[in-house]
Amino acid sequence: MAGSAVWIDGWTTWRDSPSIVCSLPTCWATDEQASIRTVTVDDTYPRLVGDIGGTNARLAWVKGAGCAPEGVRTYACAHYPSLADVIRAYLNEQGHRSPPWAAIGIANPVVGDWVQMTNHHWAFSIEGMRHSLGLKRLLVLNDFTALAMSLPSLGGADIRQVGPGHAVAKAPRALLGAGTGLGVSGLLSSDSGRLVPVNGEGGHVTLAATNDREAELLAWLRRRFGHVSAERALSGPGLVNLHDALREIDGLAPSGHTPAEVTEAALSGREARAEEALNLFCSFLGNVAGNLALTLGARGGVYIGGGIVPRLGDWFDRSPFRARFEDKGRFRAYLSDIPTLVVQAPYPALLGAARALDELI
Repeated sequence: MAGSAVWIDGWTTWRDSPSIVCSLPTCWATDEQASIRTVTVDDTYPRLVGDIGGTNARLAWVKGAGCAPEGVRTYACAHYPSLADVIRAYLNEQGHRSPPWAAIGIANPVVGDWVQMTNHHWAFSIEGMRHSLGLKRLLVLNDFTALAMSLPSLGGADIRQVGPGHAVAKAPRALLGAGTGLGVSGLLSSDSGRLVPVNGEGGHVTLAATNDREAELLAWLRRRFGHVSAERALSGPGLVNLHDALREIDGLAPSGHTPAEVTEAALSGREARAEEALNLFCSFLGNVAGNLALTLGARGGVYIGGGIVPRLGDWFDRSPFRARFEDKGRFRAYLSDIPTLVVQAPYPALLGAARALDELI
């Protein structure tokens, strides 16, 4: 990248370059004018915010400072050739012109200008999309980084605690959630009070077994995939993997069920392998969540988002999740004090994307 780097209020800005690398970990912002300039809040509204997964794209509009995202619409990614096409469809449907600023949380690592989605075929240049949509500034960040940024805004009916524990103020918070893939993040508070999201690809850590049945499952998954990441079990496709593995291990043919069908069969109790698969899903999730809590020292709480767990309702509360979360030998007492909370807000990543834009001012 051409140009020299200078620090402005904690943001790294490259002179004589169209790109701005922001201090949110692993995100990329592009700006119409890369010189040092004064931006007022009013200059940045209205704003477009988005939450882009491997299956669905959700977009919304933020009218002004302090306003919640509104006009939320969900689009099937498979129905559009590119993300830019989805955004154009939304703007046309809502009767909006291109806004000055936009922020997109996407289920993918964001390193540099080029984005190639892991669980979908879309790929794009962030600067190219900014220019083609006529935006003055476009921020693209990992979807779970956006979700982490929303956590301080959530309360009441937005979250539901599962099991014991009390959050420690200003302590690190952890976040994970299963959908099309497995997202992982965290949120730290700096000494100055600034929020610092922790971004990574924790969904691809190696999955571990803790008993013989799980060891059989992992052996089956290794034969199919080689490396068995947590996402191979803790996602919609991962739930199907668990169900198929259990059926084959027990001498039955694969069912051909979708993730929703496996979940329905488990919750209704009408299929034993589906129920076992969902219990194992919750067990593995508890194990991974406990590991994450220990790694981050997440005494501020562990939050469970994504598209799967919030839909399980009270069933999840009765599942093996919390027992497996605490099952860490000598650190059981440490983990028993950490609350685990299900994120039930309908569009939290949109709130987080909006907050991430505020951090750029």
